[in-house]
Amino acid sequence: MIRIVLENIFFFLLPTLVYLVYVAFKTNDWPGLWAVMKNAPLAQLFVTGAVIMIATLIVFSSSQGHKPGEAYTPSTFEDGKLRPGTSSGAQN
Repeated sequence: MIRIVLENIFFFLLPTLVYLVYVAFKTNDWPGLWAVMKNAPLAQLFVTGAVIMIATLIVFSSSQGHKPGEAYTPSTFEDGKLRPGTSSGAQN
């Protein structure tokens, strides 16, 4: 659960991190984090971060998982080879 929260925070803060890196490499003298954030377009960074976070939530939620009631069979070794896990059939 903590991994999911950290991933969402990362995607939300990603535009701000990119902005900080851009300002750091654009200017010859680093004025300091608080001075950069004071002049940053915070509303645009907030909206962009929210859009990226929502987009990743939609992509990850629609591309993963199985149908309700399916049973998962974990991967096993058979004859020295790894057989991948499968999901099928009704759950008991």
